[in-house]
Amino acid sequence: MFPVSPSPDVPVSELARRLAAVRREMDRDGVDVLVLTDQKNVDYFTDYRTLSWGYHSRPLFLLIDQQDIRVIANRIESRNLESRPRAFAIVYYSGYLAEGARAIVDEVRARDPSATARGAVDYGQDMAGRGSLEIVDGLRAQGHRLASASDLLWRTRMIKSPFEADLKRVSFAIVNAAFDDAVSQARLGITEIELCRQIQARIIMNGAERADPIAMTFCRGEFNYGRPPGLNALQAGQYVWTDFRSTYGGYPADRNRIARGGAPENWELEAYARTRALTAALASSVRPGMTCGDIFGAFERLWTDAGLPPAYGLVSRIGHGGGLDVTEPPSISKDNPEIIRPGMILHLEPKLEIDGAVFQFEEVIFVRDQGIEFLSELSPEQLPVIN
Repeated sequence: MFPVSPSPDVPVSELARRLAAVRREMDRDGVDVLVLTDQKNVDYFTDYRTLSWGYHSRPLFLLIDQQDIRVIANRIESRNLESRPRAFAIVYYSGYLAEGARAIVDEVRARDPSATARGAVDYGQDMAGRGSLEIVDGLRAQGHRLASASDLLWRTRMIKSPFEADLKRVSFAIVNAAFDDAVSQARLGITEIELCRQIQARIIMNGAERADPIAMTFCRGEFNYGRPPGLNALQAGQYVWTDFRSTYGGYPADRNRIARGGAPENWELEAYARTRALTAALASSVRPGMTCGDIFGAFERLWTDAGLPPAYGLVSRIGHGGGLDVTEPPSISKDNPEIIRPGMILHLEPKLEIDGAVFQFEEVIFVRDQGIEFLSELSPEQLPVIN
């Protein structure tokens, strides 16, 4: 299977589906024009691939209304943009970010000189779009009312198509194979950064477009999941905890995996089996129409029935959505009334910290009309061991 083929272009029918969906949400919220500055939002509606996102000086923007979809791009993009037919109009600007912001204001004013249109910009929860106050100030100076577009965009992007689910499925296959192969070759004494690099190299060789920094922690009670990998050498009794960041077709594989340094004790094998079975059962129980709070309640009941100590509690959720971004809404938390709908991709990952050991199994599902599909093979039945 590896390396996998380069990711396919997004079909025109898929782009049309996305555009129709966001226009319905715009109509629902009374939004006349969307100003998109976040790379993931621009990618989602255009499938335009450019290396220019690696720079900040000449940003790319997207305007969507009920009639048109227009890319606002620096002239340096012209050869790439015009290399083939595009499903959007193109407006060029010369200069840098300030000129790009003015081009947005000019385009909106040209189509709405009376400034009656209500605009929305993708600044908000879980979105960190590019741009500047010049966009906001410029539009407001023309008399336009502005709001955050994040809610309507997430309502659109949370519902994935089978095309999107297939890209995620390939992405997970890439990282699972990379982890399993690297762990099978690793030995006690390997450092965090060495194991991290070996996994990242395999991710790229397996066909991923990108292997972003991986969380890689060797711990026996330290449980510091946010620090970068260092020179700590794996010792017997320590746990390897890792969280993947690789991308295929624009869709990252976010998945926790663990391994143990040296042979585990019986209680560790039992804790591994219980936590794994609980997570798989929780994922299998998800149905459309449940709320995020319902799933959290099912988790609490399963956890109690399994006789496990309290779960890791420094975050208030035990799962989240996933798509073009590593983490997306909804949050699987106790008080979240968000309704689970067909098309959502959910990551379920309760974590157990006990006596210096850590057990976490991030299982990923695609919600369908009648149930769920796993987008990744389940975590292995046996605890992976590095000797």
